[in-house]
Amino acid sequence: MSTDASTARPLVVVGVDGSEQSKRALQWAGRLERLPGAPQLPQIQAVIVWDYPAPYGVGAPMGGGGGNELAQGILDNAVKSAFPEGIPENVTQVVRRGGVAQTLIDLSKGAQLAVVGSRGHGGIAGLFLGSVSMRVAERAACPVLVVHGDKDTSVPAGAGRV
Repeated sequence: MSTDASTARPLVVVGVDGSEQSKRALQWAGRLERLPGAPQLPQIQAVIVWDYPAPYGVGAPMGGGGGNELAQGILDNAVKSAFPEGIPENVTQVVRRGGVAQTLIDLSKGAQLAVVGSRGHGGIAGLFLGSVSMRVAERAACPVLVVHGDKDTSVPAGAGRV
């Protein structure tokens, strides 16, 4: 079954790592009513990406589904925290294994907007823009919104409205 591009729900990809910045990015995306030219609410994909750390010495990384399960738990908590009054019906959760920036860049190819926090768990206090958000902003196939700040996550009047 083919999908008519004029009626397809636009996609917004949001990078989530459980940090306060990523929760703010998810909240910002959740407040979008519509994207310019889109007939309906966007489909919001809350995406968490994980990978095994580079092994040191001899030995293989821990096997099993532990990484997926841990990532899914972090994502579940972040989504619930971002939407304490109930998760909107247009929010889905995606768990991927791989490099964070490259995975978000790859997912941006089918999206109309990517949203990331300015810093995640890997952020260093003196940096204003984290390495993942910087790489996504530079290389994404769609516009990228980098959410900054520690306080107000409200969408400015008129933003995301047709």
